[in-house]
Amino acid sequence: MTKPVFPFRQAAELLTALRQQQEVAIIDVRDEALFATGHPLFAVNIPLSKLELELLDRIPQRHTAITLYDNGEGLVQTAAERLAALGYQQVTLLADDLAGWQAAGGELFIDVNSPSKAFGELVEHHARTPSLSADEVQALISDDADVVVLDARRFDEYHTMSIPGATSVPGGELVLRVRDIAPSPRTTVIVNCAGRTRSIIGTQSLVNAGIRNPVFALRNGTIGWTLAGHALEHGQSRRYGNASETAQRQAASQARAIADRAGVTRIPLATLTRWQQEARTTYLFDVRDADEYAAGHLPGSRHVAGGQLVQETDHYASVRGARIVLVDDDGVRANMTGSWLAQLGWQVAVLDALQASDFSAVGSWQPQVAPVAAPESISPAQLVEWLAAGDTQVLDFTTLANYRNSHIPGAAWLLRSTLQQQGKALLPDAGRYVLTCGSSLLASYAVEQIATLTGKPVRVLAGGNAAWRAAGLPTEQGEQRLLSPPIDRYRRPYEGTDIEPDVMQAYLDWEYGLVAQLDRDGTHGFRVLQLQPQAVTV
Repeated sequence: MTKPVFPFRQAAELLTALRQQQEVAIIDVRDEALFATGHPLFAVNIPLSKLELELLDRIPQRHTAITLYDNGEGLVQTAAERLAALGYQQVTLLADDLAGWQAAGGELFIDVNSPSKAFGELVEHHARTPSLSADEVQALISDDADVVVLDARRFDEYHTMSIPGATSVPGGELVLRVRDIAPSPRTTVIVNCAGRTRSIIGTQSLVNAGIRNPVFALRNGTIGWTLAGHALEHGQSRRYGNASETAQRQAASQARAIADRAGVTRIPLATLTRWQQEARTTYLFDVRDADEYAAGHLPGSRHVAGGQLVQETDHYASVRGARIVLVDDDGVRANMTGSWLAQLGWQVAVLDALQASDFSAVGSWQPQVAPVAAPESISPAQLVEWLAAGDTQVLDFTTLANYRNSHIPGAAWLLRSTLQQQGKALLPDAGRYVLTCGSSLLASYAVEQIATLTGKPVRVLAGGNAAWRAAGLPTEQGEQRLLSPPIDRYRRPYEGTDIEPDVMQAYLDWEYGLVAQLDRDGTHGFRVLQLQPQAVTV
């Protein structure tokens, strides 16, 4: 069967499109650990391995101009075919892949969420965000000074490791919550994250909002704390409480003023409805706490906490040049988040004049996934019998982290990208195959390919690994049978408790160099809001 032919798009044309703020999606289809080795600033990572689970929400319009690339791994043609099958109409391939990008003068950025991290460095460079070293903060704590430490990361990150005495206040909540946590203007407020970006953005949020307290970022976050030889706490659960009426009112007034200065617009629901019917991509994000969202939200909105949306914008708004509409119910979090997204070069609007009745949908956000033919499935009990007979191989498509932690005895772990590259040679010989993952959804997309490659019966485990564990059946831990290299996720140098000091220092050194790399690349369109009434383009 003849494969469809997709046109190439030159890197120079894409660079021009980015500089002109045209709507474009540049998708790296490699697995995340490979993406992190180098990519264009505004490339987004949607791996072939799980493309059907992420694509529809991240690229919602079928007519978006999409350019795909890998770096010679042989994945891009298959990815393009899958996009075309899902109805995407303007799919192109990057000419000469990353070599073509560099030849056209484009920079390659390492790590993940590079736009937001580079922007954080630009903010500190131009706004002179105040900070204290780990030793200086430790001295304040040891002297029982009037000080509070606010951890701006997600709660799960805080729970893993935190500065002694710190309280979890994710970045999007800081301006709303700080007045109740530190009601005295004499209290020194320290904002930390694991590295630099969320500390800088969180601290500058409080500065921009005009809080009267002395406020500082913990320079280099928990990485800097660890490198300075100070101990971290683990398993803590201190969290912010409800905002008082006075604090909410003051925060709302200041957040709106900041958003106005940043160029955030305000629209009614009728305008949102019109935008959603237009050709241009419009994202709608609810930036409140997850529990608030679940209790009641605007139909069609996606929940992303404001701090994480600023930190990981590329993961949620994957079409550069799209519009972003934000919603909350307090007038603080959407405006503060919007002020940062506008400085990141996005066209941002906040929904205005909402009523309580508008928040009519309940429950957690549910992603769109690509349709798949219902596969033949078997129960955990049936799989037990087949495994005892010795003619069945279980193939597990879950994340490597989940596989390490718990998997069905004898199951082999693999990625669909490696399956695409190596085909039948990758697979152990067996009389039949049973596919699984956490829920068996991702595994379902691999059924047809494995049946075609092997000519053997293929089934899916009903309910996946979750059903196996719920049935009380035995599991294994470890990496006994890896059919793919461990590339599904990039290990962040700031997320664990066992990172080598030289790795942490190398990460900090990379962040320090991001401002110069932005200058060389020239596609970012970032601007940093100054304390004067206008924003200064940089």
